Amino acid sequence: MKETATQTTEQRPESGLIAYLKGLARNQDRAALAHLRRGLGRKPGDTMEMYPYVGKFAGEETGWAYERAVFLTSALFADYHDASQNAGDLGSSVKQMSENSDSIERRFVALLDADAEDLHYYLRQMIGLLKANSIAVNWEQLFKDIRSWSHDSRFVQRKWARSFWGSKDTKAARESETTGGNE
Repeated sequence: MKETATQTTEQRPESGLIAYLKGLARNQDRAALAHLRRGLGRKPGDTMEMYPYVGKFAGEETGWAYERAVFLTSALFADYHDASQNAGDLGSSVKQMSENSDSIERRFVALLDADAEDLHYYLRQMIGLLKANSIAVNWEQLFKDIRSWSHDSRFVQRKWARSFWGSKDTKAARESETTGGNE
């Protein structure tokens, strides 16, 4: 079977994981979500009670980066399963709560600087803040981004930074160009 650009091998397991997690939330499987939430305070994969629920997704592809993404995304989702869907990445979500807040910006910078081994700690804090402020999260994109966090080019961190800091200036510049600088 020929795969199209919109249906790659990488997208199927990701979509399967997020669809599965959304199904747990939709069916109000409180026990499963509670087991997944127990992974929040620990490194991804260390909470054995998560395996009956998401272990099958971790086994679909080899590699620690993928497995880390499965466990971390599942624990974070279980904590904030009622988040509305966001079209952007985590940088655009954090931007929504950052207006006039230096502490949010400092936390975001710490998250961007986090290495893969500490990512669970910083993401837990950030998702908790998004939850407290009822800000949407794009779970599929977050899953992909966690998986690619350790890439040498740091393209995920750069993308989030552009979403967080670049949008406001870029939007203002575009509006200025369209109006010719006149209001």
